[in-house]
Amino acid sequence: MLNPLAGSITTEEGALRLARGELVAFPTETVYGLGANATDAQAVAAIFAAKSRPVDHPVIVHLAKGGDPAEYFAQNVPDMAYLLIERFWPGPLTLILERAKEHASAAAAGHPTIGLRSPDHPIAQELLRLFAQQVPAGGLAAPSANRFGRTSPTTAAHVRAELGGGVGIIDGGPCRIGIESTILDLTRYASIGAVLLRPGSISERQLAEVLGSLPLAKDAAAPRVSGSHASHYAPSRPLYLVDAEDLKDLSGDVAVWSFQPPPPGHPATANWKVAPATPEQYAMALYRVVRAFDAGRASALFIERPPQTEDWGAVNDRLGRAATPIR
Repeated sequence: MLNPLAGSITTEEGALRLARGELVAFPTETVYGLGANATDAQAVAAIFAAKSRPVDHPVIVHLAKGGDPAEYFAQNVPDMAYLLIERFWPGPLTLILERAKEHASAAAAGHPTIGLRSPDHPIAQELLRLFAQQVPAGGLAAPSANRFGRTSPTTAAHVRAELGGGVGIIDGGPCRIGIESTILDLTRYASIGAVLLRPGSISERQLAEVLGSLPLAKDAAAPRVSGSHASHYAPSRPLYLVDAEDLKDLSGDVAVWSFQPPPPGHPATANWKVAPATPEQYAMALYRVVRAFDAGRASALFIERPPQTEDWGAVNDRLGRAATPIR
C-alpha cells in the first residue's frame, strides 16, 4: 500500500494547477517529470527557471494514450512514426519530429523539432486525460523534476529534496524503469533513416523489429535533445566508474556499488552495496543509489563498471555522463 508523501496532491488538483499555468511534478514509468502546459510559454519558462535549465535546451512533451503527434505539435510526420507509436506507446520512447511551426516553441526551446512521447504510467495518463478536459491541446512539457544536470528523481521524496515544497507533487511511488526514455530522431527519416539520440529501456534490437534495420548512431547534424550533455545525471560529490579489481585497493571514507560483496576486512565495507545483476533491475535502482550516496557522508562513490554489452547500453550511457573523470 502506497504511503503518499506528506503534502502531495491528487491528479485532479494537479490538472487544475497545470491549467492555471502552474508547475506539477508527476510520476512516469521512467522518472518523475516536472510538468507544465506545453502551449503556455510562460508556464514552460517556469520549468526552465525551476531547473536552472539552459534556455536553448528543449524539453519533451507528453501526450495522452491515443494522441496523434500531427494533431497539434508536429507536422510532416513520417508513416514510420505511427508504426513505432503503435508498437511502443504508451511507453519509454520519445520521437523527435518536425515541430508544427505555430505551436510549442517554448517547449522546443525555439528549435524546429520537438520531442514527443506518451508515458506508460496510470497516474501520468490520468493526469493527461484530466488536463485535456481543461486545455484541449492536452500536452504537458515535462523534463525530469530535478535541477539541470543532477540525478533524476525516481520517487516523490527525491523531487521534494531536489525542488523543495514550492511545486505540487503527485506521488505515484517508485518509478518502475528508473532511467529516461529512449530518444529516436525521425526528422531525417526520408533522407537517412532513424537516428538513435539517447539509449533507453527500449533497445536498438526492439526498434529494428519495426524499423527493419538498426537505427543509425547520433551524428553532428542531430537535433538537440534532453539528456545530451556530456556531463549529466551527476551527484554533488565525485562518482568514479572503475573495474572490479580497482575496488580492492580503496581506502578512506568512500562508498562502493559493486556486483560482488566486499572482501573480508575491506575498509569500505560499511558503505558497500551489492548491485543487481540484470540491467533492468540495475536501472531501476541506479538513481536511488546515487541519491542515497549524495545524502550520506562518504567523500566519493566508486561504481564497478557494468558489462559493456548492448543490453547494458542505457545504463552505461547514464553512468558515463554522471562519472567524474579519473586523472
